[in-house]
Amino acid sequence: MALAASLSFAAGACAAPRGPAASAESVSDAYVFLDQMMDLYATGTVPRLVQSFSGGVLGERHYTSASTYDNAVMIDAYLAQETPEALARAATIGNALLYVQAHDPAHDGRLRAEYEPTPLEAPSDVHATDETSDVGNMAWAGQALVQLYDATGDTSYLAGAVEIGDWVQDHCRDTRGAGGYTGGLTAKGKRIRWKSTEHNIDLYALFTLLADATGEAEWSTRAAWAERFVEAMWEPKEGRFYTGTTNNGKTPEGSVRPEDVNSWSYLALQNPRYAASVSWDVANLTVTANGFSGVSFCEGDRTGVWFEGTAHLADALELRDAPGDEQQAGEYLHDVEYAQYNGLNNDGLGIIAASKNKLSTCEGEFYYASLHTGATAWFLLAAQRVDPYLPISVHDAAAGRLPLAAGR
Repeated sequence: MALAASLSFAAGACAAPRGPAASAESVSDAYVFLDQMMDLYATGTVPRLVQSFSGGVLGERHYTSASTYDNAVMIDAYLAQETPEALARAATIGNALLYVQAHDPAHDGRLRAEYEPTPLEAPSDVHATDETSDVGNMAWAGQALVQLYDATGDTSYLAGAVEIGDWVQDHCRDTRGAGGYTGGLTAKGKRIRWKSTEHNIDLYALFTLLADATGEAEWSTRAAWAERFVEAMWEPKEGRFYTGTTNNGKTPEGSVRPEDVNSWSYLALQNPRYAASVSWDVANLTVTANGFSGVSFCEGDRTGVWFEGTAHLADALELRDAPGDEQQAGEYLHDVEYAQYNGLNNDGLGIIAASKNKLSTCEGEFYYASLHTGATAWFLLAAQRVDPYLPISVHDAAAGRLPLAAGR
């Protein structure tokens, strides 16, 4: 989301010290932040989506929308906590996703990009603040619902994920170029013609999870269709992925070089052929600015740190586990923890989206130094070595999970 306001971050903060990865106290504090954000407008099991940002420029502008993507990653983070209380919170958000899906005006299984964080006690409580149905947001929501089904056995979550997957198949499957899936529908219902590598990564993961959960071969076929497109977007000379295609569905889009497509590709595919993508992020996006370190969102703006992406990359490095990866991942997590307690507009609990205001996505949108549920959830996943593209239930001590943080 792009806002016109721009405030410069004041220099002078001390550089983040290097050392071990995120502490148990930091993890515990981050969960407290998620709990507080979830309870802003209601408590208990009342279905509700959670406001994405708090404080800073976005707080001053009363930006209160709940991103579907951020709520999906929150579900993953709560499932990673592995406590009854956290599972109940994950289920409450999952129930909200099912509620807005069931009461969408189109009644066809879709979700919208953002909603008001209103307690959902009647259909009239459903208010989309961004009516776009983009496949990235929907894939993350579907993935989180499958994770909830795996954790609870409640088939309503699986049914909701299946509806999302079928909607994407019906509205977004594309035969141009390398195939794959287009970006979804605009708020006015117009088909988005470009294709996103990141979206197809997300769909590959969703369809793979659905194949495992349902035992139905069609989901594996759909996963392979998304994977085919992702592989076609590989740029071997540079060891990175293109962001996707232009509107013609064939020509690679090369002007923007973001972090997420490279780290997420490894988290989802785990294909050694593309392991260099993680190294590309480290080599080309690592930044230290105004006393904070990590990675930027994109190569075109390295004036600040994007903390969600720093956590993505730490998670991918932990999974890849090549020589030096563990140390680099630990440094990135420590960078995020440092911002948790020293960043602009920090509350000592949550993670701010960016180290400065108006950090560019290189596509006309910006991140701000506002507390962010999505960044906080990704930090928790990386700090506990959880890959959200895989069944979270398989992550255990044998796979290298960190112990759960004790309460303060």
